[in-house]
Amino acid sequence: MSDSVLLEVKALSKRVRDAQGELTILHELSFSLQAQTSVAIVGASGSGKSTLLGLLAGLDTPSSGSVRIQGQELFALNEDERAALRAQVMGFVFQSFQLLPNLTALENVMLPLELRGDRDAAEQARQMLRRVGLGERLSHRPRVLSGGEQQRVALARAFVVKPALLLADEPTGSLDHATGAQVMELMFELNRAEGTTLVLVTHDPAVAARCERQLKIEAGRLVA
Repeated sequence: MSDSVLLEVKALSKRVRDAQGELTILHELSFSLQAQTSVAIVGASGSGKSTLLGLLAGLDTPSSGSVRIQGQELFALNEDERAALRAQVMGFVFQSFQLLPNLTALENVMLPLELRGDRDAAEQARQMLRRVGLGERLSHRPRVLSGGEQQRVALARAFVVKPALLLADEPTGSLDHATGAQVMELMFELNRAEGTTLVLVTHDPAVAARCERQLKIEAGRLVA
């Protein structure tokens, strides 16, 4: 594990207004994460875990506080600049896979490489799909792939850009137990091999226990 700080969060809060007034979703969270580590964000449903993940990705904006990634203040950037930073340093894995249905497995994995201008996107994507065991499924579209295969494509797409930071939101939540266990094993294997910092939202205590660190959130507050 590296001693360098990859991610630093200070007094991060998120408030929204509803018919009853102002609701605080996150209360001044502060923590830092070292490079090349794995962290589980745990807590009950509605505690603010996914909101926190969205803020770490710059997909949502905080009411107050800051997020620094590799020393760069995320919310000092405009939307286009945050998107460019995501393309450079982040990968994402979602519960619902988020594959483009009209693209093949190969094309889905090529997409982030093409968006950043890599000339050898096809070969990089082929190699990564072979690493996740889908070398024979390159031309298949998501509708003919099983749930486990679709999540393997999503893992390949996330890791192919060699992200410094991988954000995963309940990545096995829509899979059966056995398939989910296989996908998690593959995710941790890739994470170790690539030296990525993994931030994982999960309800599964066994998955959380495999991470080097846990951040527990209760009612929007960091309690452990």
